[in-house]
Amino acid sequence: MHMPVNPFRRALAGGEVQYGLWAGFATGYAAEIAASTGFDWMLIDGEHAPNTVPAILAQLQAVAPYDSAPVVRTVNQDPALIKQLLDIGAQTLMVPMVESADQATALVRAMRYPPHGMRGVGGGLVRATRWDGVDDYLAHAHEELCLIVQVESPRGIENVEAIAATEGVDAVFVGPADLSVGMGHPGNPGHPDVQAAIVHAIEAVQAAGKPVGILAPVEADARHYQSMGCRFIAVGIDISLLRQAALATIAHYKEGASSGSASSTY
Repeated sequence: MHMPVNPFRRALAGGEVQYGLWAGFATGYAAEIAASTGFDWMLIDGEHAPNTVPAILAQLQAVAPYDSAPVVRTVNQDPALIKQLLDIGAQTLMVPMVESADQATALVRAMRYPPHGMRGVGGGLVRATRWDGVDDYLAHAHEELCLIVQVESPRGIENVEAIAATEGVDAVFVGPADLSVGMGHPGNPGHPDVQAAIVHAIEAVQAAGKPVGILAPVEADARHYQSMGCRFIAVGIDISLLRQAALATIAHYKEGASSGSASSTY
């Protein structure tokens, strides 16, 4: 059996902008619905959503038949957790709060087998090897894995050049929300100082020859960051989309009732 292909890694190499959806419901059923809607990639959030390793596995299994490529965000930089996520078949990981080249290097090592890393060997126990069905998995696993590091703090911005230049880091994702909080402008990623930091990060990552991504659920922001060269952009959040649609739907009916108008489609 051949190594499973990582479509997200291949898409980044192709140069086309990839539009993504943040998936926070933490269930395979919701993830499958999202995967069927046409987004290029979807972020299964293990940091802020109530996800466990089994829940992430269920979502990876649910979205496997679809074209939307799964990206799994870890809760932290724990190499033991990274090992588990890789073993259940995650091929692209996004790791939060990377602030130095040393941290980035440690993450690269966590994703690779010795002698180039420290990932433990699970063999026939793990889904990633198709239970020992993939030919020569140990030698070739790194060829289909993709490491995205998040730069989302003032210290991360200070070190973004070195982080992006780290061998084995495949892409960098900028986090406007955490960055704005860290810079003293909570809830205001549009503040000029925050925007200047974001521009610096984007330019630094591009200079290193790596793809850069960002979360931008407001269309004007997404278009702006795309024009600056961002190659993978999360343009929606599933929970927010549900809430917005629900609010709009009930507001429509309540407004109709308060105006005294009524109509029937029957």
